[in-house]
Formats: sequence, C-alpha cells, structure tokens
Amino acid sequence: QVQPVESGGGSVQAGGSLRLSCAVPGYNIRGMCTAWFRQAPGKEREGVAAIGFGGSRTHYADSVTGRFTISQDNDKNTMYLQMNSLKPEDTAMYYCAASIGLCSTPDLAAKRYLYWGKGTQVTVSS
Repeated sequence: QVQPVESGGGSVQAGGSLRLSCAVPGYNIRGMCTAWFRQAPGKEREGVAAIGFGGSRTHYADSVTGRFTISQDNDKNTMYLQMNSLKPEDTAMYYCAASIGLCSTPDLAAKRYLYWGKGTQVTVSS
C-alpha cells in the first residue's frame, strides 16, 4: 500500500522558515509524482507545490511562488517543501500526495493524486 508520511511541521513566527518532508516507504520516489496540499479550518483544500519527472519539473501555486521550494532527494527517497518568509495565512494542515508515474507535467489537480498522507500541522503566528 502506498502511504506517504509527512514530517517537519510546527509553530513559527511570521517571517520564519520550516521544512516539511514526505517519504513514501517501499516506493521509489524517482518514478512518482508528488505534491503538497494544505487545508485551513473552514477553507477548501489548496494545492501548494508539485514535483515530477524524477524531480526535474516543478509547479507552484501563485500564493507561494518565490517563498516555497519543492525538491526531492532520490537517494533518500524523500521529497521536501522548504517554506521561507512564512505568513499567518500559511497556517494549515499540510498533506503530501502521490501518484505512481513519471509525471512530465506536475500540477495541483487533487484528482491526479491517489495516495495521501495524514498531514502535518503548520502554524504561523503574527
């Protein structure tokens, strides 16, 4: 069973940084398309960033472009989301999502991703 596992969430002040990690035990992340989504209380789920094609192609939501960086380490079989210049509006539960396939054009359509982690909380205080 494909089960993404997130880690790295926490609480930080506005302007700070956090790095989230996502591992997919038992599967080679090189051959997967993965992404981060987030959902704040009372709001719809929002796509944040996606990566595919062995880690060479990425896609970002406008709201995080220039502040967040998605990457993956194929040797460690782990995907990362480096979040800088965090804002209170970034507060949400962050979910790692994955699908099997090279994913030549990663995107933030939730229906593309069949496998979802349980989430890690990110809280940004002003």
